[in-house]
This record gives sequence, C-alpha cells and structure tokens, in this order.
Amino acid sequence: MKFFNSSTNFESVLKKYFSFKNETLSLEPFAEFLETIKEADFTDVLNFFRSNPNFAENFKHYIHNIFKGRPFNLSLTEANILSENAFFPELKKRILNKVLPPVENEKTVWFMIDNVSLRPKKDLRYLHNLPENEIDEFLNMLGASDFILKPNVKKELIFSMNILSWRVTGMAMEVEVVRMAPQYRNLDNPFLALQNELETLADDLVKDPELQLHSKDSRYKQIKIYAEQCLEFVNIAFKNSAKYGISGKINQSLLKIRQQTERIYEIVQLLVIDTDEDVLIKSKQLIFNILSYKSHKNNISDLINDSTRLISHLITNHTAEAGAHYITSTRKEYMTMFYKASGGGIIVGALCVLKMLYGYIPGSDFSHAFLYSMNYAMGFVMIYLMGFTLATKQPAMTAATMTKVLSEEGNAQRNNTEFAHLVSKLFRSQFIAFVGNVLLAFPVALAIIYGLDVFFSQNLAVDRSDKLLKDLDPFKSKAILHASIAGFYLFISGIISGNIGNNSVFYQIPERIAKNLSIRSFFGKKFAKGLSKYYAKNWPGIVSNFWFGVFLGATAPVGMFFGLDLDIRHITFAAGNFALGLYGKDFSVDSYTFWMSFVTVFLIGFFNFLVSFSLSMFLAFRSRKMNFGQVSEIYKEIFRYFTKHPLKFFLPLSSRLDKKADDLMSSTISNKSEEH
Repeated sequence: MKFFNSSTNFESVLKKYFSFKNETLSLEPFAEFLETIKEADFTDVLNFFRSNPNFAENFKHYIHNIFKGRPFNLSLTEANILSENAFFPELKKRILNKVLPPVENEKTVWFMIDNVSLRPKKDLRYLHNLPENEIDEFLNMLGASDFILKPNVKKELIFSMNILSWRVTGMAMEVEVVRMAPQYRNLDNPFLALQNELETLADDLVKDPELQLHSKDSRYKQIKIYAEQCLEFVNIAFKNSAKYGISGKINQSLLKIRQQTERIYEIVQLLVIDTDEDVLIKSKQLIFNILSYKSHKNNISDLINDSTRLISHLITNHTAEAGAHYITSTRKEYMTMFYKASGGGIIVGALCVLKMLYGYIPGSDFSHAFLYSMNYAMGFVMIYLMGFTLATKQPAMTAATMTKVLSEEGNAQRNNTEFAHLVSKLFRSQFIAFVGNVLLAFPVALAIIYGLDVFFSQNLAVDRSDKLLKDLDPFKSKAILHASIAGFYLFISGIISGNIGNNSVFYQIPERIAKNLSIRSFFGKKFAKGLSKYYAKNWPGIVSNFWFGVFLGATAPVGMFFGLDLDIRHITFAAGNFALGLYGKDFSVDSYTFWMSFVTVFLIGFFNFLVSFSLSMFLAFRSRKMNFGQVSEIYKEIFRYFTKHPLKFFLPLSSRLDKKADDLMSSTISNKSEEH
C-alpha cells in the first residue's frame, strides 16, 4: 500500500476513483478514502455524497463489490482470542505477528481490514468519535444498514459460534480442566449442551434462510443460559485455584475458554432483533465488534496482564498466609519477634566471618560464587528451620498480607484508621526484627573474629578491613545500589516461595508422599504422613531461602566475571561486616568512618525494606486488580496516624483499636481457611 500525499483530500479521491462505475477489486481506493476522510469533517463528506448522488451510487457499488464473497468468520473466531495453550508460545507468536504480519487469505474480511487500516486502534477511535446519526446515514447510503438480516451474514455468524463451541468443548473436557471444577462432574456438561443447541440452530437456518431470533425465542434463551453456565464453570475453576493450585497451561486454557464463550455470547446477541431500530443497531454493532477484535489481535500487554494476574494472585495468597505470622499484636509477641530476630542475628554473625574466610581460599570466580552461595543458603535455611527470623525476609510476605486485607470484599466498608493502626503494628514488628538482627550480628561477628585471633594469634580481618569499611560508605561505594539489589532478591525469594506453594498444591505433592507405597512400605504410614505434613509446611520456605542465599552469594563473582560492579548489601550482614572492619583496624578509625558506617548499616536496611516491600505491594495490588487511586486515601490516613501516634510505630503500646485491627486481620485469614 502506498503512502498518501498530505495535500490529497477526500473529494479528489472520490473524483479519481468514483466519477464512474469502478469494477476494480483493489483495496487501494478504499484505503485512500479512509485516510483522507480522517483529515476532514465527516459532515462535509456526507454533504458531498448528498450533492453528488452519482458518486454515492458508484461508491456503494464498489463497496459491495469488494465485500462480496469475503467471509468474516475469522474476524470473530480468531481475532483477540488466545491461539496457543501456553503463555510463551502465544507471546512469541504475537511479537512475530507485530514485527512481520502473517500472510492471510486475500479473499477474507480479515485480510481486507489488515490492508486497509494501517492503525486499527486509532481508526476505531475515530469511528467511535463520529456522531451516531452521521454513521447511521452513511450506512444507509451504502445499503449496509440492514445487512445483519442477510441470510449469508446470519450463516457466517452461526458458523462462527459453532467453530468456537467445538473448540471450547474440546478444551473444557480435558482431565486437568475438569479437575478444577469438580462440581460439574455429576451434572450435565454445559459445553456439550451449548454445542448441541448451536448445531440445532444451524440446521434450522438451513431449513429456513429467513430465520430470525428475538429476545423471547426459546432457542436464544437456551443458548444464553448455557453460555452463562459455561462462564460460571470458568469462574468456579479460577476460584478453586486457591484450593487445588493451578499451572500456567491450565490458566491459559481457562482464559481461552472464557474468551471463546464470551465471544459466542456476543455473537448471539447480534442475531436478536425485536424492533426495526434493532436492525441498524445490530448491523452497526457487528462492524464495530469486528474492528475492535482486530485492533487487539496482537495486544501484548493484555496477554501479559490476563495470563499473569491469576498466577501472581496465587503467589501472593501463599505469601500472605506466611506474612500474617510476622505481624505482632501484643508485647509478648513483640518480644518473641525480637528473640527470633536475635537468633537470626547470631547465625548471620557467624556467616559474615565464614564468608570472609572463604575469600582467602584461592580459586576461580566460580568456586568463590559456589562457596559464598552455599554459605548464605545453608545459613538462611538453618534460620528458617530453627524458627528464627531474618528481618528483611518479612516485607515480601507482609506486603501480600496487607493487600489481601485491603482487597477482601468484606472489608469494603472498613475504617481506614483501623487499617492505619494495623500498619503501625506491621511497622513496629519490622523495626524490632531489624533491631534483633543488628544487635546480635555485630557482637557475634566480633566475638568470633576475636576468638580466632586468640586461637591462631593472627588478626584475620586485617586484610579485608579497608574494603569492609569502604563498602559501608555510600559516597565511596555503591552501597545503596547494592542494597536495592538485595531488596530485589528478597522480592524474588517471596515469589519463589509462593510459586512452590502453588505447585505443591496443584501437583498434590503432600498427598503423593502420604500415599506413596514405597515410603509406606519401608518407613510406615505414620512416617509417610509426617513427611507429607513437613513437606507441605516447610518445603516452600526451604527452597525460597536456599535460592535467596544463592542469589546473594553469586552476585559479586558473577558481576566480576562480566566486568560489572555488582554486589549485595544486607542490613544484618552489614552490621557483621562493620564489626569485622573495626576489629581489622584494631578499632582505630576516625569518627567520620565510624558514624558513616553506623548510619549506612540502617540506610542499607531501609533500602532492603523499601525495594522488597514496594515490589511485593505492586505485585499484590496488581494480582487483586486494586486501583492505586483508591488506596491513596488510606496512605494519607496512615501518615496522619503516624503524626498523631509516632511511638506506636516502634513500641507495642496498647490501644483501643487493637481488637478491631486484630479482627480485620483474623477475618482475612479465616476467609482463606474457608477457601481451603
């Protein structure tokens, strides 16, 4: 298709092509006409046709000529509907179609739209913005205001519904899909009923080409009921995903079933004519529907949003359950959090010394990456299994919990002050966890390096002290960037935990372990049942902590391999390294170095928290389709509450809102239990 001269107007195009009866089947005249009328006032276009009836008749003849014999069922059955049963093949296909559009059958309306409209979304907006009466007059002039009544058009519509029904029935009968909605196992399958009803309608049309549906028609009512039942099947399957888990393939299949069922519902509405006005309305609606479907056929953002929202919802569901345990309410719980964080600080203090010693071992970057990764991974897994706490692991969990509270339908009329008080409890829980980690990591690292000095009569931190202290100066190092990288890894570890939890439920791993014949034969039923419960409770946390350690340990060596200044900074490790740096310098450092390092430890913790919590909140908001504008008032209320009660964000002070905030949390968790 050639590019048009900006000076060309619609009159010159009409005079060029339609001053005579043009028998061409070329799409170029139509494309030029559409491009030029977008630069003009459409009223002027209609006035020109009114004043020149011969031009109008010739243009009408041309339009009927190029549309004659072109089926449009592809535009209804393919456009803006998933074509693959997996996310990545679908993504790859859409990207390829955007870069290199596929070769289509030239005898279809699908091909015609692709070759007439260069910017389908922009063209659709243009048509939507035209006055309704002008569009109606234009369709009347073209003799297209009643084409919805044409037997060949009705045949195309019914054929399209049948194609969609055959496809959707096949997918809905797959074992893994049926498993998601067991409520329908002993009931008449709505997909089969819908397919039978549509095939009957197609047969009726063959017998009576003038067949016309109306809103009281029993055939229309049955199709509508079955389509609604099919959509209910999909909704139940998605709802059951919290109970049974879900895979990417099943998620994609359910999305595809929903899209095709909704498309059947939209098509059958076009066939319902109750009044004379409906003829024009439905004819016009079919045109706009086809253009709308085509304008979104390769939309990548819609694909990503639809395909990933449920998975992210499930991930945040599992992390939300864990996050509830990190929010303290009473003074006893507050101190328990401190003791757990202190235990975590003790282990991290030892890990700091071990990592420093591993650095002295000669070897390749890969060997150091392996040693550092295993050091972190085994330490984090130990912290998890011993019931201790690593403070920065909490934000990824608690963000999902807070968003779950916000998004619960039952909390729609909640008091924002109560929620702000709940946030204060979350914040002070994070604060005391930070304090417990840092207070113990520093003296433990100091005690261990001192013990090694006494035992070996050598200060092992001397050679590393300069680097350790330099890394705690944000003006001389990339401490803030590296702290943000660690925060990102904390976010990823939360995703891993939620994903492992979802997969465990979907693939029924605990049940498989409990009923495994080999395990029961060798170790007994009691052992198999205990192992099953242990797996269900701990495996997501073990895997999450293991990979978090691998990420932290491998970043610096991998960055060095690629010539990039990459590393991680974590508040607890920063506290331990601060102790090692001071000991290596024999505590002889200037006041600037001491106070800068001291402040940077907490600055690192702030960015650890900020990045991981922000990313987790974004994922949680997105997974529950929450409007960021709607929660702005809540954020304002939280700030107001902080200005009035700042100490409650750091200390477990009692409040009259304690019970209401606890009820807000417990109602959310109990809802989750009821889902299971």
